[in-house]
Amino acid sequence: MIKVVAASVAAGDWHLLRADPFLMRFMFGLLTPKYKIIGASVAGRVEAVGRHVTQFKPGDAVFGDLSVCGFGAFAEYVAAAENAFALKPTNLTFEQAATVPVSAVTALQGLRAGQIQAGQKVLINGASGGVGTFAVQIAKALGAEVTAVCSTTKMKMVRSLGADHVIDYTKEDFTQNGQQYDLILAANGYQPIAAYQRALRPQGIYVMSGGATAQMFEAMLLGPWRSKKGGQKMGNMLARPDQKDLMLIKELIDAGKVTPVIDRCYPLFEVPDAIRYLEAGHAQGKVVITVEHTN
Repeated sequence: MIKVVAASVAAGDWHLLRADPFLMRFMFGLLTPKYKIIGASVAGRVEAVGRHVTQFKPGDAVFGDLSVCGFGAFAEYVAAAENAFALKPTNLTFEQAATVPVSAVTALQGLRAGQIQAGQKVLINGASGGVGTFAVQIAKALGAEVTAVCSTTKMKMVRSLGADHVIDYTKEDFTQNGQQYDLILAANGYQPIAAYQRALRPQGIYVMSGGATAQMFEAMLLGPWRSKKGGQKMGNMLARPDQKDLMLIKELIDAGKVTPVIDRCYPLFEVPDAIRYLEAGHAQGKVVITVEHTN
């Protein structure tokens, strides 16, 4: 049992809340929600443990992903299996730590699906969002040359994360400027899959980890077919909670190579406002929920 100190809002939370796309109803409740309390990414202190728990003890500061344990992060307490958690990085606040488990692991798994290697040219579309801010930093930590795509007002923040090049999508279409990349990670935004293919090198890989519903279906349905046209590979990636990946991210954070970006914090009773704000698409980095406990 975790005494929740902070949680963070991810795109998956409002997709789950809205049942959008409609296919989510078949996984999470056709007519009524399967889970009454949402929220996956959490940080807090261990309040109590079951008799078979060996990794943690009461009082430990932890963070984790509850998406395979019934969700429930937007609450004062939550219970989940021990393999959903890792010890919180000591150099992060609980608010910062709560941003990591879903978004940073998604970024890591997306880059890994793209077979990232040191020295490659990597483009991150949606670089200013929750997954994108982590993807820029992780790609740099892995030795890539990173081009980040975001809007005008977010360029300064994205540059501060270490991006080698930043493209303002309101002024320039990266699929039309003649540049090609070894790996494109689509963390947000929208471009037709044919446009992404044009921006890939002959053996390049496109990975869709988030963005518009149309983009998701194009990656699922058209990606395999387009991959057969040549050496390029195109498809989507569904992130999965992984304790080892979470601990790898912790190592990068401990080494100072990855730092969470927080846009704003909301108290627990304003979760609906936090979800609406994220859904509007204006967030720079992560939106955090803080939980105050009283006697």
